[in-house]
Amino acid sequence: MTTITIKGMSCQHCVSAVTKALSGIDGIQDVQVSLEKDQATFTETRPVDPEVIRTAVKKAGYEVG
Repeated sequence: MTTITIKGMSCQHCVSAVTKALSGIDGIQDVQVSLEKDQATFTETRPVDPEVIRTAVKKAGYEVG
């Protein structure tokens, strides 16, 4: 499992948006987002460029910390 920090989440809508953004990346599965911890965890089925992850999260309106 990979864990990243997500900045800017404040509600369950935020959790849903980040989950959707990460789940849409080819090679990422089992996404779990925690509002309380400001974190997302996921499994990579193949190596994913961290910049692809940052871009997807940013497009959703949040930042990887």
